[in-house]
Amino acid sequence: MTMTPRKAGEGRQIDRAEAMAIDALGWLAGETDRLERFVALSGLGPDNLRDAAATPGFFAAILDYLTANEKLLMAFAVETRRRPEEVARAALTLGDPPLSQP
Repeated sequence: MTMTPRKAGEGRQIDRAEAMAIDALGWLAGETDRLERFVALSGLGPDNLRDAAATPGFFAAILDYLTANEKLLMAFAVETRRRPEEVARAALTLGDPPLSQP
């Protein structure tokens, strides 16, 4: 497996995006209805959430879930004092890298 070298600052950007995803999961868990909907749509539960959190793409999936629902995104942004664009950027940071063009 070949690894592409990270650009300067990319590691910090990923760390910040992952920290935001952890905050988002905590925020979702802070209200029963929000958490139940996330669990229902993701197929996760108390028995497999910890294992899922260790898998690649988990943090991106949390932020993708938020950004897919404008009402939810805005509530998270307001309650955590973040801009919606910041959340969307973090989701892109953690998402799949774009395919390289030949």
